[in-house]
Amino acid sequence: MTACATEPGNEAAENERAARPTCVITADGTYAARLALDGESWYPERWTLDGPEPYAVPLPSHQPEEPGTEVLPLTDGRVLIHRETDRRHAFSLLYPTGPGTGELPLGAVECPEEGTRLRLLPPAPDGEHAYALAVGRGSTAVWQVAGGAFGPEHLAEVPGRCSGGVWLDGTGRLLALDRFQDGHTKTVVVDLERGGEVSPLLQIAENSNDRLLLADPDSGLLLIRSDAPSPGHDRLGWGVLGSTLPIRFPESLNLADRTVTPFAIQPGQVLMPESCAVALRIDGPPGTWVGLWRPTERLVQHFPAPEGWLTGTGLWSSAGVLQLPYATGSVAYGVARLQVPPEQPEQPERDDPPPAERVTPRPIPLQQAPLSGGRHSARPAFEDEAVQAEGGSGGAAPRDGKGRGGGGEKNPSPAEAPALAAG
Repeated sequence: MTACATEPGNEAAENERAARPTCVITADGTYAARLALDGESWYPERWTLDGPEPYAVPLPSHQPEEPGTEVLPLTDGRVLIHRETDRRHAFSLLYPTGPGTGELPLGAVECPEEGTRLRLLPPAPDGEHAYALAVGRGSTAVWQVAGGAFGPEHLAEVPGRCSGGVWLDGTGRLLALDRFQDGHTKTVVVDLERGGEVSPLLQIAENSNDRLLLADPDSGLLLIRSDAPSPGHDRLGWGVLGSTLPIRFPESLNLADRTVTPFAIQPGQVLMPESCAVALRIDGPPGTWVGLWRPTERLVQHFPAPEGWLTGTGLWSSAGVLQLPYATGSVAYGVARLQVPPEQPEQPERDDPPPAERVTPRPIPLQQAPLSGGRHSARPAFEDEAVQAEGGSGGAAPRDGKGRGGGGEKNPSPAEAPALAAG
């Protein structure tokens, strides 16, 4: 067992904790795990998603779990559980054994100082390993907490306080973290096979706060939140890993009185980032609903969330179907399915062109990426260069003439959208 440092409370940490999904799905979509409630008692529950119909297996321990206990599924069907008691973070693997629950203790990380924050990272691409982030006053530790031979293993120490956590490749080697240092947040890449080597990923402007929300290894599509185009106000944008095109901030993704959070990118769109469908969680005065958006399209398509949606959770099938897990009083485990609408053809030019997308300085790749033979640079930076927009200043034409976000057209109400199909 080892010790880690502490991090003072901050608004970013609280927002990140509030935004975490209530259910966690493996990268390949085979299993999901969540904490379920039986009366007043919490217990882990594993969902199987790769069969003809979803089904759930309860994994109760000898005593109820705390409400904040983290669970994470592995692709072999076991569920990692992270329990915290007296500043000690213990990890075990749970699995069904007939009528009961088997448990394999993996060890613990001790954090004796008050205020310590340690959390699990999103599921690794290989589905066999699991990682955690321990945030300290001046640095952040990356731990492998499952899949090793000798319990929790310290892999890297990153200067600064880190949040987020996005995998950039299909092997679990390149981890992107949002690092707060010197008064600003920038995304960096940690190479877990090079002793935790750290290199910059997002540096849009010197004084901007730039965070990576999602990445798709197949297409290279990145979803980003940054205040570079509007200092003091975060905006949602997109770019392509290793591209020399600018980061774009479409008006369609930045809705007044709405919080838009991407949670899933359509896989399999190799070298076609502009065609990827992106699933969005949208929160506003009417409630929470689902949005679908592509870089090539001007508008977000709105759909009501299924009743009992495990909010912020979903995955795409290889056939382009968005699957949204839900649970209600009458349906203990279900999946609503939404067939992604076909890509809309580019709209013709009009006499009054829509407002151009806001753009940031142009990205340029850094030195050779740590993954040799890859089609994308894994570590792009950004140079400070103004770009003239098509139809006005502040935007840039995309490489294929598509991808123009921009406002002017009204987004439909979620109440007017078609309902999802339940499975």
